[in-house]
Order: sequence, then C-alpha cells, then structure tokens
Amino acid sequence: MPKFRLVILASGSGSLAQAIIDACESGLLAAEITSIISDQDAPILQRATTHQIDHHLLPMNRDRTLWNSDLFKLVSDHQPDLVVSAGFMRILAPEFVRHFKVINTHPALLPLFPGAHAVRDALAAGAVETGSSVHWVDEGVDTGEVIAQVKVAIQPGDDESTLHERIKIVERKLIVETLQTLIAAGEK
Repeated sequence: MPKFRLVILASGSGSLAQAIIDACESGLLAAEITSIISDQDAPILQRATTHQIDHHLLPMNRDRTLWNSDLFKLVSDHQPDLVVSAGFMRILAPEFVRHFKVINTHPALLPLFPGAHAVRDALAAGAVETGSSVHWVDEGVDTGEVIAQVKVAIQPGDDESTLHERIKIVERKLIVETLQTLIAAGEK
C-alpha cells in the first residue's frame, strides 16, 4: 500500500516538522514527507538536509502573485495527499487552499485568538487557559474547521515565551495524533 504523501510548509526552527519527521521515520505515521518548503532561510531546511528530505527555499518576493504561482507549482510537483502548514507564517492564496487539502496548527483554542499573536493575545485577555488547535485551512485567517484541540492552563507568572513553549510541547503531540487519524481515515 503506498504511503500517504505529505508536503510540509515551515518558516522557522522546524520543531513541529521534526515531530512529523520522527513519527514518519519510526513508523508511527504511515506517511512519506515528499518535500519541505520554507519561505525563509531557516533551520527547518537544515533539518530536511539532515533527514535527506527534498526541500526548497521559496523566499517571498515583491510580486505576491508570482510567489503564489511558484508555490502552487512546487507543491503540485510533489502530488501531496495533504499539505501540513507547520509554523508557516504566510497566508495561502485562495486558489491554493481550494486545490490542496491543507491543515495548520495554531497556538490557541480556535476560534479564540486567531492570527499571528495568539499567545500574547490570550495573556492580554486574561484567559485562564489556551491551547493548541489543528484545523483545515480555508481562505480566512485561522477560520477553517477545527479538527482537534488540546487545552493548556495558563499559570501565574507565565509570559509569552514560557506559555508558548508549553503549547509547543502539546502541539507536537497533537499534530502527530491528528495525522494518524487523518491517514487512518484516508483523508485525501
């Protein structure tokens, strides 16, 4: 049986992508990462090299339409069953999310605190808990249907950094569990 084909989009250190890589390599996920694509020269690309995974740097240029087209073609070339946005800090074009099945992780309990500053926003709102969500990506910003969530208590003395680190720990587990469920269901 052919493995489920994943393309990972990432912009940063790649700790979330590393959890997926480890799960694929250990056999926990019956999936193959066909490519990792980053919009920045970031540590995620070194992780891809270390694990001998095809990877591409596609920096944002001044022509967003051209960048959208280049990303679409690059992902299309890998024929993924699923695209995983793992810390990818770009809004994907409507055509992209209409064509590909895309999931994203978000450091909050959506629909609460969408956007790039979810952890800071939760703290500023005086929330007593937050967490992590995995959701389908649609044309909005963190508005797609939630697939799975896990709660994280906000502790006295938490700042953005300490809270975000605790969220990342549960987020790595949540993305692997969610992928297991989607793969088992044949979600293509």
